[in-house]
Amino acid sequence: MNFEIDAIVVGGGLAGLVCAYQLTKYGINAVLIERGNYAGAKNMWGGVFYGRMLEKIIPNFWADAPIERHITKHIISFSSKNKKCFSISYEIEEEKFPSSFTVLRSLFDQWLANKIKEAGGLVACRIKATDLLWKKNKVSGVKAGDEEFPAKAVVLCEGVNSTLAQKSGLKKKLGARDVKLGVKEVIGLPSEVIEERFEINKNGGVCWHIIGAPTNGLPGGGFLYTNKKSISIGVVISLSELARSKQDIFDIIEGFKNSWPIKYYLKNGELKEYSAHLIPVSGLKKEEKLYSDGLLIAGDAAGLVLEAGIIMEGGSFAVASGLAAAETIRHCHENNDFSARALSYYEKLLASSLKELKSFQKAHKFLENQKIYNEYPEFLCSICDSIFFNETRPRKHLIKTIYNHIGKKVSHWQLIKDILEGVKSI
Repeated sequence: MNFEIDAIVVGGGLAGLVCAYQLTKYGINAVLIERGNYAGAKNMWGGVFYGRMLEKIIPNFWADAPIERHITKHIISFSSKNKKCFSISYEIEEEKFPSSFTVLRSLFDQWLANKIKEAGGLVACRIKATDLLWKKNKVSGVKAGDEEFPAKAVVLCEGVNSTLAQKSGLKKKLGARDVKLGVKEVIGLPSEVIEERFEINKNGGVCWHIIGAPTNGLPGGGFLYTNKKSISIGVVISLSELARSKQDIFDIIEGFKNSWPIKYYLKNGELKEYSAHLIPVSGLKKEEKLYSDGLLIAGDAAGLVLEAGIIMEGGSFAVASGLAAAETIRHCHENNDFSARALSYYEKLLASSLKELKSFQKAHKFLENQKIYNEYPEFLCSICDSIFFNETRPRKHLIKTIYNHIGKKVSHWQLIKDILEGVKSI
């Protein structure tokens, strides 16, 4: 390369792409290296993207980006094993300035990579970073096989399995309880069929989360998101509980796809894509830092994923950390100081995001409670049975109806305990 590299960004996901784009806009010589054939080739989530953070650097980006649909309908369901479902639906009119969208990462990330190139930056694909370069105790670049790429700063955005973050000594190897396994299929359907079945307009979209039956009672949940001409459907399950149960993840997702009421929405669909991905859910541990001499860690590699029950959000934190990393490097570049002390500015910029993550840190443990996925869906559906079905007996007051069902499905004490723990956690 004929120019001195100020910063190397490892990984072409949202964190890395945003960081490289902003560094280029700042006039800092940055190179993004990505092991896939193109940015987005290795990236996967359902996926709903909340775009307010990205809007800060690319105003009205949705007018140009390959957005699938604007989310206009949110559905949360508790599904029992006996084909009953308790759902809450929240619908909004299509927004002039929408806040959430469905995207397909292979398309969206390529678009963002092209934004870097348009700004004059460099995106180098099919390069796998295998190790860090060191000068004394300071990170001074990366290795890719036999090649070396020296730089003043390195930003690791490798994703959940960040081997370089582990080699740096800042992150420990993740265990089975630190991650969940997400498996997704993309099912092709004509846009008019999707709009008719989900009762949405041309641009509207659905975000549907289902707890209980989709994961055979294991901690996790099922999801369904509408794209323009396809549906993204899948499950997210605790890896440790999946291993303990000895269930086959393929059987679980097939059962979910063929269950009521999901089967109707996928009828005559064509499988377009199948993918799997680990999701970090244990958060940032107290002893871990996201910076050292010459090094920053961002996105999933840093464990910046919010898990709060029906919400599992990583995209906006990836963008926020990418922006914070770029701003930190600009600050260090101006002072020609890339020491750990100078790079600690990163955590200051991430303070609000880290505070939000820490406030939900107990949610991970609470969501391991098996009753959430077994007893409680059955409990909710049994209450609805008593309310909506006339058994030729006089109906009781709602509170009395609920009270009578508590002892049958779950004890009074257990329900109170779980409610209090849930309130504290999520």
